[in-house]
Amino acid sequence: MKRQLKKSVVYSLYGISFLLLVGGITLLRSAMSRPSTPEYQYVSKGILDYEQKVPVVTNNDLIAKPYNDTDITVVKKYYDYKAEAESQEKSLIYYEGTYIQSSGVSYSNGKAFDVVAVLDGKVKEVKEDTILGNVITIEHSNGVVSVYQSISDINIKANDSVIKGQVIAKSSTSNISKELDNHLYFELIINGVCVNPEDYYNKSVNEL
Repeated sequence: MKRQLKKSVVYSLYGISFLLLVGGITLLRSAMSRPSTPEYQYVSKGILDYEQKVPVVTNNDLIAKPYNDTDITVVKKYYDYKAEAESQEKSLIYYEGTYIQSSGVSYSNGKAFDVVAVLDGKVKEVKEDTILGNVITIEHSNGVVSVYQSISDINIKANDSVIKGQVIAKSSTSNISKELDNHLYFELIINGVCVNPEDYYNKSVNEL
């Protein structure tokens, strides 16, 4: 003879089963909706470790020499008022019976060489000059102006933009310094004053 469970027990079993089912569904939904924990990789130094940071530096603001050849030498120095008399004498330009103080530096290697822009800038003037041997004037930032004389084969014009190291002409000759033969006469002007270019190469124009 089969035993029959009481109705109250059956109802209790049904209730427990229902609660277990609901609880299981709730736990499953919670597990599925929970964001997974990302795997992090840790480094010994932070991105903002200022003691170890490497500054971003550009060389475009460093004043370059007006040539690339490695065999160029100074054949006429800048006239320095503070220099000794012998040095000053070698920095004088003699033209038609008059001594002129050299406000720039003359460079030569005995042959024609490429003349390049010393900084990024804008061409202010390109002028033919039978005495100076043609002239290019370029304006740069922070009141810096570069002037290139005794040149030929000019390949830029007024209002052109140039970049540092760009070939703008070739060295040539001039009537004011015939004894130097083929050479480049270069002036560097800062805030309206001619300075000795040799003192400013590789210096930042932003620090002048």
